Amino acid sequence: MKIGAVDVPALARLAPMAGITNAPFRLLARECGSGLTTSEEMDAAALLTGHPHADAIAAYYPAERPLAMQLLGKDPDLLARAAERCQLLGADIVDLNMGCPMPKITGKGKGAALMRDVAATSRILRALRKAVSVPLTVKIRGGWDDEHLNAVEVAQMAEAEGVDAITVHPRTRSQRFTGRAPWTIIREVVEAVSVPVTGNGDIGSMAEARRMAAETGCTSVMIGRGALGGPWIFDESFDALSHEGRRAYKAHVIARHVALIREHFGEKYALVQMKKHLAWYTEGLGHATECRARIFQARSPEEVWDCFQAYWDRPRPEISQTASTVSPRIA
Repeated sequence: MKIGAVDVPALARLAPMAGITNAPFRLLARECGSGLTTSEEMDAAALLTGHPHADAIAAYYPAERPLAMQLLGKDPDLLARAAERCQLLGADIVDLNMGCPMPKITGKGKGAALMRDVAATSRILRALRKAVSVPLTVKIRGGWDDEHLNAVEVAQMAEAEGVDAITVHPRTRSQRFTGRAPWTIIREVVEAVSVPVTGNGDIGSMAEARRMAAETGCTSVMIGRGALGGPWIFDESFDALSHEGRRAYKAHVIARHVALIREHFGEKYALVQMKKHLAWYTEGLGHATECRARIFQARSPEEVWDCFQAYWDRPRPEISQTASTVSPRIA
């Protein structure tokens, strides 16, 4: 896939997720095989005023590139200036968030609310297109609700305003993340525009990513929740590994993630991030519920890590203590 002049060398890529797709997790996903990563959403006004939170979201590792930076807003001038700022910071792609369904975002006319006024949003995209020379992309939803399924209309407008690629999450704003994602809407957008389309929604494996591409005609697939606690989802070779090989692979990736978190963040926020991600990494462990409870009670990064390691080494309840397989210690 190519987005403008940017090569995306793999079918699947990591989706932007607020509070999750920070620099450590993005780099980890890239190392596991994600073809492209996108920052958390950055409010345009906050980025322009130098708000510390926005600056932290904009931070990245050079090895992540190509990197898309995603903007959130509704004012054409603010968004255009923020897009210029992203380009100066090194963004290879600028992406406009038109899909966030959360009431605190849509209530301010941002995110998925942009799909309600196509004419106003066309003016935003026109301003963004004039502001940057790097590729411009959008991430949209199927529509506002079941009575307003306008993804095709919005996609055609975006293409007319010079957008280089479109990502479609086919659920409506009212659905948020419930129910099954109707992939037929992705196919309808693919058939309606000539720019590359990325599909998003209900992907839990590379097999499902390939099925989405085959069924919808999308050029790439964005994986969000399916990568939580399993960034190895992007590695085509993972499923072919033996049980011992997969466990060793996971041990390496988890240790790498923890090291990146502790390197990138101060102790307070590192603790928050470690609790969140290590809780997801407990999936499939013996005594996972007990482990998660202890993780969230921990008071320091060291305590969280020691707790996780202790449970990593414990066998699943149904496996005999005398089993011959030795689990690799996470270094």
